[in-house]
Amino acid sequence: MLTKLKMIATAVLISFSAMSFVAAAQDFDKGMTAAIIGDFATALKEWKPLAEQGDASAQYSLALMYYSGEGVVQNYKEAVKWYRLAAEQGLARAQYNLGNAYYKGEGVVQDYKEAVKWYRLAAEQGQAGAQNNLALMYEDGEGVVQDFALAHMWYNISAAIGEDKASKNRDSVAAKMTSADLTKAQYMAKECVNSDYKNCGD
Repeated sequence: MLTKLKMIATAVLISFSAMSFVAAAQDFDKGMTAAIIGDFATALKEWKPLAEQGDASAQYSLALMYYSGEGVVQNYKEAVKWYRLAAEQGLARAQYNLGNAYYKGEGVVQDYKEAVKWYRLAAEQGQAGAQNNLALMYEDGEGVVQDFALAHMWYNISAAIGEDKASKNRDSVAAKMTSADLTKAQYMAKECVNSDYKNCGD
């Protein structure tokens, strides 16, 4: 009898969770529809409760609103707060934008090492913009030891995904490298992708 009650209780909890998830998804979609037509007040009303409950997509969307000043007073610190919450949950777009905030010193003190940390997390999830920016950090030696092979590797991977700037940047850094270094960088790029970003030479 007790086992049957536990099973019923579990089933009720699962269906309640599923309904909550569906309701949250519908609220998020309402916010997205509103944002697309420029009704940012409605988007804020739909997204803020979800963001406060820990929904990473809603947190990221709120961050974008605060960053651009759409429907709210522009506030980089508030944008960073929401980017960070979403980034800590593993949302690659939020990690990339948080990296940008640290790189530019927007809403936070400029910190190249912290920028590298967030770019790397996003890059290892296949975020092409983060891969390009991480490569740039390696090329310039900002927040990391300068390494043209790693720069070329990340530019190469980013270009293959379709980041426009990456192919030009890759060709530019290639001009500074020996043919042996280029061969090494190409091998590293292949290893990185084949290992699903677990073996990326750093």
